[in-house]
Amino acid sequence: MELKGLHHVSAITAKAGNNFEFYTKVLGMRLIKKTVNQDDINVYHLFYGDQIGSPGTELTFFEIPHAARTHEGNNSISEISLRVSNDEALEFWENRFIEYEVDHDEVTTRFRRRVLPFKDPEGQRLLLVSDQENRGVQGGIPWEGSPIPHEYFILGLGPVKLTVPNIERTEAVLTELLGFRKSGTYPSPISGHNPIVVYETSEGGTGAEIHIEERTDIPRERLGRGGVHHVAFRVDNEEELRNWIAKINESKFANSGYVDRFYFRSLYFREPNGILFELATDGPGFATDETEQHLGETLALPPFLESKRKEIESKLKPLNTKSTN
Repeated sequence: MELKGLHHVSAITAKAGNNFEFYTKVLGMRLIKKTVNQDDINVYHLFYGDQIGSPGTELTFFEIPHAARTHEGNNSISEISLRVSNDEALEFWENRFIEYEVDHDEVTTRFRRRVLPFKDPEGQRLLLVSDQENRGVQGGIPWEGSPIPHEYFILGLGPVKLTVPNIERTEAVLTELLGFRKSGTYPSPISGHNPIVVYETSEGGTGAEIHIEERTDIPRERLGRGGVHHVAFRVDNEEELRNWIAKINESKFANSGYVDRFYFRSLYFREPNGILFELATDGPGFATDETEQHLGETLALPPFLESKRKEIESKLKPLNTKSTN
C-alpha cells in the first residue's frame, strides 16, 4: 500500500461569505462543492479546487460563526501551500496581492523552490509554491471560469507544514506507519532553530510532501478562525482504505474507523503530537451529485441529509452575503 500524496486540507472560517469572495474572486479557485458540515449541519462546508475537484487540489473550510481567531503555536498544521506552474506565476501573484491589498511577504526560496508567503483575511497562513523545478505528482486542471489566466492558475495543494514539539514521534508515524520517506531539509526562517525536515510519499514532489518544524519554545496552538483542522492523504480506492484501517488498528492508534463522506470514504486518527490525519479515497468524486459544468452552484447534500433540506437551507446565509461583523 502507498499513499498517493495530499488529498485535501480542511481549515476554519468564521465568515463563509467572505471566505467565498476571497478564494473564488481573488485567488480564482473554483467552488466545487457547497455543502454542510456533516457533523454540524447548520453551517457550511465549502470545497475549493480545480476544474473538476481533483484529489490533491481541494482546500476546504468548515464555517464556525463567531469563532475566535487562532492563537498560533505548537501541535499544529501551521501552513498550507498552493501550487502554481512556474516562477513567472509568482510575479503575477505578487502584483495581484498588491492590487487587492492581500497581506504578503516577498518571494523567497524554500527547499530549492521559489515561494510567496501570504495570508487570507482571517489570518490563514498560506504559501504559493512554484512548480518550475518540480518532479512528481501532477497538478490539477485550470478552471475555465476562473478570473485568473490559465498559466497562473492555482494547480492544487503543495507541501503542508506541521509544527510539533517532538519531531521523532510524528516522523515515526509518517515513515514507519504511513510509508513516507525523508527527502531533505532546509533552514528554518527563525535564527537558531533546527532545520525544517521534508518527507514525501509516492511520486514525491510538491503534491506529496509534509514539512515538519520542531519547536520547543512556543505554547500549544489554540485553534479558531484562520487555523487548520486536518490534513488528508490520498488512498487509491475503498479496498485499499479498508486495508489501511486494519493497519491503523494493528498499530493501536485510536481512530474513527470507516467513514462515508459520500464524495470519498475516510479514516481519521491523531498522531502522537495531536495533529489530525485523514486517509481519503480518490473517489467517487464531486460529480456524484452534480455535473462538472454546474459544480458548486447549488447546496449539495448527501442522501442521508436530503430529507432535512428545507430545515438546513433556512439556517444558511447565501454565500454572496458578505459579513462585516
